Amino acid sequence: MRIAGNRRTISGLASFGAMAALAGCIPSVAPPVAPSPPPQPDRGYPDYRQDVTTSPSPPPAWETNPVAPNARTIATRTYTVEPGDTLRGIAIKTGGGELAIAQANGLTEPYIIRAGQRLTIPGGRYHEITRGQTGIAIARAYGVEWSRIVAVNGLTEPYLLRTGWRLLIPGGTEPGQTSAAERAAAFTLDIDDLVTGSEPAIAENRTPAAATTSPAHVPAPTTAVATPARLVGGFSWPVQGRVVSKFGAMGNGKRSDGIQIAAPVGTPVAAAADGVVAYAGTGIPSLGGLVILKHGDGWVTVYGNASSLLVKRGQSVKRGQRIALSGQSGSAPEPGVHFEVRKGRDAVDPLGKLPG
Repeated sequence: MRIAGNRRTISGLASFGAMAALAGCIPSVAPPVAPSPPPQPDRGYPDYRQDVTTSPSPPPAWETNPVAPNARTIATRTYTVEPGDTLRGIAIKTGGGELAIAQANGLTEPYIIRAGQRLTIPGGRYHEITRGQTGIAIARAYGVEWSRIVAVNGLTEPYLLRTGWRLLIPGGTEPGQTSAAERAAAFTLDIDDLVTGSEPAIAENRTPAAATTSPAHVPAPTTAVATPARLVGGFSWPVQGRVVSKFGAMGNGKRSDGIQIAAPVGTPVAAAADGVVAYAGTGIPSLGGLVILKHGDGWVTVYGNASSLLVKRGQSVKRGQRIALSGQSGSAPEPGVHFEVRKGRDAVDPLGKLPG
């Protein structure tokens, strides 16, 4: 029995040795390598990106509802207004867009026209807006800056798009000659796009949904959200700290649209005034965790470099309410908060709007 047991042991050791030898012949497989992150815009200092904590939320409307570049091209012409004509009717007759026609002829709301009046119909590519489309998605589809589309069509506050409108698409790349990826690459998202081009289009007779105080019951990304009509009071500091970077020229031809306030990582960031969250995410890599609030009267505040986002789009907030935690995300040179104040599409110096 003892001998047999030894034989079984020896046999087992021999089998183990054979398996080990076989394993040595099998080539090892290297673990997958994570793709390199996309390059960051040069803001004048190194890249200090870190992960940003965000509560689960669906992608923004321009990612879930991309636009097909199906614009119709028309030639420039002159149209003589007939009795009973409306600007919308003229746009339908000519294939143009009522906003672009108004802009080209110096017309302002309510767009009063008279019989016999001669109107210039701007030629070019016209994209007809359908439900849920955003300005950002339209700009991406054609590889054109959204700010150019805003300007040529005379879009103004609150930059709300309506279904059935035709937008004139200036210049840019021709969809038939470039791929969707190339056109999207030609479009770089910025703060102005998020402020003026992120709301989904709604029908002419509809109004935007009301904001909610609960982050658990915010409107869907494809639903336009109403913003305050008036700014209540002035602005307060989002955090207390030393201003380490000021508004304006940064040297080497670069410019900052806000200030950088130093604060330890994890410091609560407060809303500077009552408002509605227009954006909360990480869509602009150089700014890391980002919250944008609309306050009414065209006023907007921007909070960047957050390590954690505490609010969602479509949520109403009060002055002093926690909306994020400070961090060193994006391209922040040190922990803190990037803070901007905007009036319409123009960035203004926050120090001129903050107390003390």
